[in-house]
Order: sequence, then structure tokens, then C-alpha cells
Amino acid sequence: MNAGGAALPTRLGRLLGVEVDRVVDLGDGHEWTLHRATLADGREVFVKDTSSGPEIFAAEAAGLRWLGEAGNGLAVPVLAVDERTLVLPWLDSEPPDPAAAERFGRELAALHAAGASSYGAARPGFIARLPLDNTPGDSWPGWYAERRIEPFLRMAGADLGASGVRLVEQVVRRIGELAGPAEPPSRIHGDLWSGNVLWSGGRGRLIDPAAHGGHRETDLAMLALFGAPRLDRIIAGYQEVAPLADGWRERVPLHQLHPLLVHVALFGSSYTSAVVSAARASLRP
Repeated sequence: MNAGGAALPTRLGRLLGVEVDRVVDLGDGHEWTLHRATLADGREVFVKDTSSGPEIFAAEAAGLRWLGEAGNGLAVPVLAVDERTLVLPWLDSEPPDPAAAERFGRELAALHAAGASSYGAARPGFIARLPLDNTPGDSWPGWYAERRIEPFLRMAGADLGASGVRLVEQVVRRIGELAGPAEPPSRIHGDLWSGNVLWSGGRGRLIDPAAHGGHRETDLAMLALFGAPRLDRIIAGYQEVAPLADGWRERVPLHQLHPLLVHVALFGSSYTSAVVSAARASLRP
């Protein structure tokens, strides 16, 4: 174990105010290490630890707390955070059954309905290790184009090539007509791919957000992007509480365009074809 790892039990004890009996390494994730720790009072906690990029943990903790203000327990609570360490409760995972998926859909709809004061957020944001421009705005189509699509199109442009860039630029030019009916800002997770839903205790819980005021269809499109389990039951539960506007299925590719551009920026040309397909699907009448 490296020097930083050897100091982790001491740092955890100081953060949590309780001695640490045991720390188990779970491997690496992006630019941090993951751990499961057992505390002297019997609790188990999940720990993310890093020697760089402390602002990422601050943003993650702030996002979880903001989501938690909705009051329905969907976001996993933050137990402690500092410049190197983020501590969350340890939750044993399980596969979701239909009832858990429908409950998650209903609770996600309630979270969205808690709303936000504007699109964006009054704090810095990150998705993976990349910064997000959360400058607030009052119109979702323009905000999404300027704060989400265009910055990542610049990052991904070399891998997309001239024709791919032009295609995405067409989406930007037509965003007003493609975005669907206007909706007020929703309180969204912002990076809700299936890996950021932890199924435990008969429900889904939210982790690792890029939380901001956004469009509720964005979270649902992200769940579809990499195949959330029992997505049909999640959608059914959601529709019980807050029916989606007509045409929402046709707008899924538009909402997936930003995360796909993020993947090109992070991982290169292997995601180029997915961006092109999403842009073309967005432009279909």
C-alpha cells in the first residue's frame, strides 16, 4: 500500500470522529482509489480517495446534497468530504425487481419535480474528470446548446472530423425546434447512466451526480444510453407521477448527444459513430 493509502484509516477516523477497524481496497476508478471501510462502531462505508483533483469531490458532494434536499432519500447521503476523500454509506447491491424499478421511476419523477431556480447551477460541475459550465440560464434549448453541446463539440472535433462537426452544428442551429415543449427547470442527476444507480434495499439510489437544473428528459435518456435494467418499468413508474410530453421518445437522441460527445472527448474516435447517429436521429422530423 502506498503512503497515501497507509494514511487513509487515520484520515477517515479524523473525518468521521470514530476509529477505523479495517480498510479493503476495491481498485481504481478514473483518478481515484475505491475502498470499503469498517468502523469501530460497526458501520461500513464506501470511500473514494485521491491525491489530485479535489474540486471533483467537492462538486460530487454538493450535487448529492442538493439532490438530497428534495427529501425523498433517492440520493445517497454524504457522510464526510475533504480535499482528498469522499465518504458515503456502504450499501449492498442487488438486482432490481419490477417493483423496485417502478418505485425508482416514481421517486425520480418526484425528484425532478422539486425543481431548480434556473438551468445550470450556482457551483462548478464535473462529468467524469471534465469540467462542466454550469452558468445559469433561463431557456433550456439555448442553455443546452451553449453549455453542453458546443464546449464538448470543440473537444471532440478532431475525432469527429469535419462532416461530423457540421452535423452536430446543424442540431445546434435547429435546437429551438428540436427541443419540444418548454418545461421549467427540473432537479436532475445529470449523469444518470445505469452505473450511477445503486440498487439496494428494494429501491434505486443515486450516486456520482453531475447535478444541476436541467431538462427531465435528460436523465431518462441517460438511463437508456447504456441500458438500465428494467427501464420499461422505470418509465412506467415515472409516467404514473409525471407524464412526459408527447414526442419524448423521439427526443432521446438529442439528450444523448451531450454524453456521447463527452465520451469522444474522454475516449476518442470509438464513439464517433454513436455521436453521428444521435445527431442524425435528432434532426429527423
